[in-house]
Amino acid sequence: MKTFDNISLAEIPSLTAQILELFPNQRLFILDAPMGGGKTTFIRSFCTHLGVDEEVTSPTFAIVNVYEGEMENEIYHFDFYRLEKVEDAFQIGFYEYTESGNYCFIEWPEIVMPYLSGEKVVVKITLLDNPDLRNVEVKLG
Repeated sequence: MKTFDNISLAEIPSLTAQILELFPNQRLFILDAPMGGGKTTFIRSFCTHLGVDEEVTSPTFAIVNVYEGEMENEIYHFDFYRLEKVEDAFQIGFYEYTESGNYCFIEWPEIVMPYLSGEKVVVKITLLDNPDLRNVEVKLG
């Protein structure tokens, strides 16, 4: 486990680069944070480092967004906030995405956590009193 304290919004790009370097072989990333914690901001930064040129937005209504990385590989961005039952994740082919070997970033993962196999990088973001600062804990889960 690695902890980064008092991370400002401006420091997120360098932090996400460090996280990718710490876990070069991992493809499944879980973003654990409260509403407004910066999950999409972190994923946007991860995608930038992976060569995504298009706009990265939260797939709250689409459930999954697919981006193309610099190596013409697909990157999957999930938002399960609105999911009421895990079967909805299965219907969109969740297993096919997570077993593809491509990067997968998941917001609001609670409903699918029991069904995720293998190691995953858990990025836990804690808001601080200053709205520009966060503590970030990163570990394999």
